[in-house]
Amino acid sequence: MAPVSIIGTYQSDFARTLKREGMEIADLVREVAEQTLANANVDAAQIETIHVGNAFGQLYTGQGHLGAMPATIIPELWGVPAMRHEAACASGSLAVLSASAEIEAGRYDCALVLGVEQEKTMPGSQAAQTQEAAAWVGHETDSDEPIWACMFDQVASEYDKRFGIDEVHLHAIGKLNLENARTNPNAQTRDWKLSPDSFGLNDELNPQVAGRLRRNDCCQITDGGAGVVLVSDRWLDKHRPQQPTARITGWGHQTVGLPMEQKLTRKNDGPYVMPHVRKAITDAFARAGIADVTALDAIETHDCMTPSEYMAIDHFGITAPGESFKAIESGALERGGVIPMNPSGGLIGGGHPVGATGIRMLVDATAQVTERADGYQVDGAERVATLNIGGSTATTVSFVVERS
Repeated sequence: MAPVSIIGTYQSDFARTLKREGMEIADLVREVAEQTLANANVDAAQIETIHVGNAFGQLYTGQGHLGAMPATIIPELWGVPAMRHEAACASGSLAVLSASAEIEAGRYDCALVLGVEQEKTMPGSQAAQTQEAAAWVGHETDSDEPIWACMFDQVASEYDKRFGIDEVHLHAIGKLNLENARTNPNAQTRDWKLSPDSFGLNDELNPQVAGRLRRNDCCQITDGGAGVVLVSDRWLDKHRPQQPTARITGWGHQTVGLPMEQKLTRKNDGPYVMPHVRKAITDAFARAGIADVTALDAIETHDCMTPSEYMAIDHFGITAPGESFKAIESGALERGGVIPMNPSGGLIGGGHPVGATGIRMLVDATAQVTERADGYQVDGAERVATLNIGGSTATTVSFVVERS
C-alpha cells in the first residue's frame, strides 16, 4: 500500500436533532466540511478531491446528488471532483476506500471525505422502516417486525444453534457501550438516565424489540456527520502539519449477497458464522503487516445490534469461534481491558447516522492513536482497528489505523 495519512477529523454532536434546530442536510454538510478542514489546518482551496458517504439521503430528506453539495455551499470547492458513495451502513467506509485509492494511485494528494445523514425527519418507527432499503426489498421486507433487530436476532440464533448463547452476554454488550458513551462528549446517549434494570428483562425500562433483543441491544435513529482529511506522503513532505497525524496501514473489503438467509444457509464448513467478515478483518491485518488481534490496542466495531458485536469479538480472534462470551465475562473489552472494544460507546451508545458511521469510526481511531480521545482515551493506544458493516454484513470494511 502507498501510505495514506489522516491529518484532520471532525464529528458532529450525535445527540442533536437537525430539524428541531431548523437545519437541513446542507447545513450539516457545511458544518462537517468546514470543521474538518479547520481541524486539519487546510484551506478549502487545497482540497483536490471530495468523497461523500450517505446511505438514505433521498429517503429521509428527498435530497440526492450529495456529491455536489460541498461545492453548493462552500465556494472554494467549486470545480473540485466529487462523488457520493452508498453501501448502507458501510457508505462512509467506501468513501474512505475510494479517496484512499485515488491517493495511492497518485491522482490526488489531498482528499476531503465526509459522511452525513439526517434521519430524524419523520416519526421513529417510520424512520426505522425506511432503512429496510438496505435489505432485499420485496424479499426480506414483508414482515411488520423491525427488520434489523430481526436480522441480527437471526445471527444470535445461528450462534445458539452452533455453540449456544446466553442473552445475558448480549445485554452486557449494550451495557458496556452505553456506559462508555457517558464520557464521550459527542455521544447520542451520554445524558441518558440508566439503572441496572435498564440492561435486563424489565419490560418497562428495557422493552423487547425482536426475539432476544431489547431496546438497549439496539442503536438509535441519529442525525450526524463525520469527516477526515486524507493526504499522501508527498503532501506531508511539502506541508509538514504541526499536530499529530495517523496513518491507514491496512484495509479489507468484502461484498456478498443482500439476504441474511443467503449468508446463514450458504455452505460453510469453517468455524466462523460469517467467513467473509473474518476475511475483511484478516485482509486488513495482512496489509498492515500484523499477525493477529494481539497487535491492536483497541477496536471500534459495528454494534448496530449487540449480536453484531458478539460476532466481531470472535471474528477478530479475541476468542475462539463461539466463545465471545469469555471476553465479555473477563472484562477484556472494557477501556482498561486487554483489548478495549468501542471505547467511544460505538453505535449503541454513540449513535448511528448511517452514512457517517464508517468515517466516525476512523475519527475515533485517529483520536485514540494521537491521544486526543478526551474522556474516553485508551492509555497507550498506538494501533486501532475498525469494522464497519452494511446491511446484514452484505458490505464489510475493516481498517487498521496507526500513530504516525
